Amino acid sequence: MSNYAFIPGLVEVCLLHPLDLIKTRLQVAQNDKGMWDCVNGTFRSEGLSGFYKGILPPILAETPKRATKFFTFEQYKKIFSYSDVSPAITLSMAGLFCGFTEAVVICPFEVVKVRLQAERNVSLREQKSTAAMAGEIIKSEGIGSNGLYRGEFKDLHSSTIFTHLHYPSYMKLFEHSTQF
Repeated sequence: MSNYAFIPGLVEVCLLHPLDLIKTRLQVAQNDKGMWDCVNGTFRSEGLSGFYKGILPPILAETPKRATKFFTFEQYKKIFSYSDVSPAITLSMAGLFCGFTEAVVICPFEVVKVRLQAERNVSLREQKSTAAMAGEIIKSEGIGSNGLYRGEFKDLHSSTIFTHLHYPSYMKLFEHSTQF
């Protein structure tokens, strides 16, 4: 794995985080009239830095996730290749377990990120740190499905199904592209 495998994930987070913040705020909004109202309100009340609230959890989670996904996929591929199943089933199972691992590891970061993003009219200076927000969630709601792992069932479904289909397709396309 390259020493720079984290860079695409970092760039993606930095570019797309403002859109993710607006999406999150619209999902929890009571009185926003739409996307542009939310964008204008965020900029007026919090400034440009308001669009980057809660960015630390995605940087901590998404950046290494991109590099780690391929690593875990390769490890699961090795594990499943010891059986007498077809290569397609090996790739599908490796993708399925890679998605499961991803969902279990990433969910707490997502929960903290969403809580930080949903805070309105709190300046960046007044905003809780990532660790403080995680601690608050653990203290008041616990670690389980009502706390840091809230929404894990949904994440397990989407991550496992996506990687179960994505990685075998990716590997086949990669295999065919190297033949040319």
